[in-house]
Amino acid sequence: MTIVSDYDDGAERSWPTEATRRMNRMYRWQRFIYDATRRYYLLGRDQLIDGLKPAAGATLLEIGCGTGRNLIHAARQYPDALFYGIDISTEMLTTAIAAIKRRNLGDGVRVAHGDATAFDPAALFRVSAFDHIMISYSLSMIPDWHAVLDNAVLRLKPGGQLHIVDFGDQDRLPRMARHFLLRWLALFDVTPRQDLQDVLTKVASRHKAELAFERPFRGYAQSAMLTMPSRDR
Repeated sequence: MTIVSDYDDGAERSWPTEATRRMNRMYRWQRFIYDATRRYYLLGRDQLIDGLKPAAGATLLEIGCGTGRNLIHAARQYPDALFYGIDISTEMLTTAIAAIKRRNLGDGVRVAHGDATAFDPAALFRVSAFDHIMISYSLSMIPDWHAVLDNAVLRLKPGGQLHIVDFGDQDRLPRMARHFLLRWLALFDVTPRQDLQDVLTKVASRHKAELAFERPFRGYAQSAMLTMPSRDR
């Protein structure tokens, strides 16, 4: 399988992974209605973007960029920053590339096929580290999500920030609503990471980083911002 990317450095790369095949099966048709349907229950994405506030010239990577919806929204809000995205599904990336080009954002937004647990941004984008990395509703779909967090932290610049939003444990929702929501999410191989805060706390301690963590929307979602120490600390 040839890489799907809007960043052409003349190299052809192959990704014959089962994860790509699985995600392509799931999203081959869903990608056409994804943004229209997900807007009602992927809560907190816009709040995450509002909190980015990148400096002019800052670099931002989205892990699991899907259709490019978040990247497009962020690029419009912060036109002086540079945006990058990776996704394991080439079907979703096809939609993302088309959407980015349709909105004439190709100069500031680039996406490529990559595995969130082990990707090389220098090979994909010629960028070795980022000022911001965001992960929106992807950790709950990636089996080895601990590796995603470890890899993301290593790709941050000194003082860089990791921004996360995903499904929470819904502990403050009515019991019946929580029951049906979790069963429905399971149909799409979505598993809320109920120990996300504990895992991030350990990651922050290991890297001497600062962690802010919240559970908005009555626990429906959980959001986090991990800030790496600056070089002079």
